[in-house]
Amino acid sequence: MARKFVITSGKGGVGKTTICANLGSRLAHLKQKVCILDVDIGLNNLDVVMGVEKQIIYDIVDCIEGRCRIKQALIQDNNEPYLYIMPSTQSLHSNKINKLQIKSIVDELSSIFDYILIDCPAGIDLGFHRAVFSASEAIVVTTPHISAIKDASKVVDILSTYELFSTKLVINRARGDLMASNEMLSITDISHLFDIELIGVIPEDDNITTCLNSGGAVVSKSRAGMAFAQLAENIQYNSNKIINFQSEYKGLWGYLKRKIKRKI
Repeated sequence: MARKFVITSGKGGVGKTTICANLGSRLAHLKQKVCILDVDIGLNNLDVVMGVEKQIIYDIVDCIEGRCRIKQALIQDNNEPYLYIMPSTQSLHSNKINKLQIKSIVDELSSIFDYILIDCPAGIDLGFHRAVFSASEAIVVTTPHISAIKDASKVVDILSTYELFSTKLVINRARGDLMASNEMLSITDISHLFDIELIGVIPEDDNITTCLNSGGAVVSKSRAGMAFAQLAENIQYNSNKIINFQSEYKGLWGYLKRKIKRKI
């Protein structure tokens, strides 16, 4: 049976879908069979992030309404043969789909895959609960910004009302230079605000924007790529290694690097 993760955040714009796509890619790179499931019905964009929007024939709503079998809606990733995407749709109002229908899809996929990553809609309304209901584990994504942290904290409280096996934290868009100069909350400060385990820190990286524009996962040799790889290993091997992106900005040379970065 698959491990079923919901990737959630509480607010939009924190990189939840990017985390979902790249975590799926890196788990697949570890030879794990992974399905990324888009349940953001009506506002979906996982297919665009993965660069498979032109390959869609059927989607999750077609599966629910019996127009196709589940395997017909799965799209194999262009780069990772162990990775599959089940797209959502923009053509149906999300209120027409309920949590039991989503769970039936997830449960059937669970017999095929090692991991199912559920890309959760932003907010804490119907779409959020529909996604969480189908999961057994949760990853809460936040950025180092106060508003995102407050919203993520609310989500953690709501998730505690579900019978999840685990709820873990990922900090996205961390700026090592700003953290080193105390202009942004540090990783330690942020993790102390949550009563859940921190399992990943993803640095701000222009490679993410470049890959989002072209479709596909972040380049593995980039700073963000290394962080996504470590996140996948933490999940797969039950480890807890966090890559320190602040150290390069400390000391005299770090101070000079911060100054140069400000001028670029």
